[in-house]
Amino acid sequence: MALTFLTAVLTMLFSPVFPKSRFAHAIPKAWARAVCLLLLIRVKTYGKENINTHQSYVYISNHQSIIDIFVIYGWLPSVFKWMMKAELFKIPFVGWACKAAGHIFLDRSAGIEASKSIAEAKRKLQDGISIVIFPEGSRTHNGQMQRFKRGAFRIAGDLRLPVLPVTLSGSYRRLPRNHGPKFSPGTVKVYFHQPIDLTNHTQEQENALMQQAWDLIASKL
Repeated sequence: MALTFLTAVLTMLFSPVFPKSRFAHAIPKAWARAVCLLLLIRVKTYGKENINTHQSYVYISNHQSIIDIFVIYGWLPSVFKWMMKAELFKIPFVGWACKAAGHIFLDRSAGIEASKSIAEAKRKLQDGISIVIFPEGSRTHNGQMQRFKRGAFRIAGDLRLPVLPVTLSGSYRRLPRNHGPKFSPGTVKVYFHQPIDLTNHTQEQENALMQQAWDLIASKL
């Protein structure tokens, strides 16, 4: 708790000053790695050679556990912004720090507000800044991957940015949803797949691209 509080305070202080800097991004990155160390969670990554850290991506990942937040924060090489549920802003200090860091809150219950959030994401996806989205919308209840929602693909298609699928394997076993605070130490594997080029993307191809991304992520589960 003390570590999270300190990270939130430092993020609120430095992120508005260095909004696109790796320096500000290094603060929550160190926090996430420290949390995994304390929880005895080992992270193994594969496919980092598929990432150009000077390129903006729309990262999409399966969502197995709350542990996913720490793993992505700690081991994703790019500077990025989260697209997260609006209700997370209500968490004291954590929500405020996320706002200060420029993460994007999405209110899915309000169409106009959702459109504003997507427009905000488009403004921030520049100069190598990426965005991370869980296209399932929420954590799995049983370890099985759910269907993807279209938002991530619409953003990527509009901006002609590549989608980079990420597989998280093992985090569900570390801390399943609705199992309380009890967790199991162990390994989480992260697979960075080759980007999917959307340069010539059309809306008619959207379903096929979503299925391609879903299949890539599922192939490592």
